[in-house]
Amino acid sequence: MDINERIREQLGAHPVLLYMKGSPDFPQCGFSAQVAGMLKQLNTEFAYVNILEDPELREGLKLYANWPTYPQLYIKGELVGGCDIAIELYESGELKQMIEEVRAA
Repeated sequence: MDINERIREQLGAHPVLLYMKGSPDFPQCGFSAQVAGMLKQLNTEFAYVNILEDPELREGLKLYANWPTYPQLYIKGELVGGCDIAIELYESGELKQMIEEVRAA
């Protein structure tokens, strides 16, 4: 299975997926910690992938998403963005709405 197929499979299996450095309980960077923390504050069920454990995925995802940095937050298979965008959406209430739409589906 090539890297793009693996990514599509992961995105298809999880309505909310965070590609991050480390894990939600033990993040390996501040930006990953912030996004995981916001999702937790919204009581979001989400999956995560530690990109530090998979160098092929780490590089392949940058090309797949055309997004060079981590974390990368996906909702319903679509890239929402990284930490800065997630913070803006959280503060405006839009992230909460997006999560509620996933719960309702």
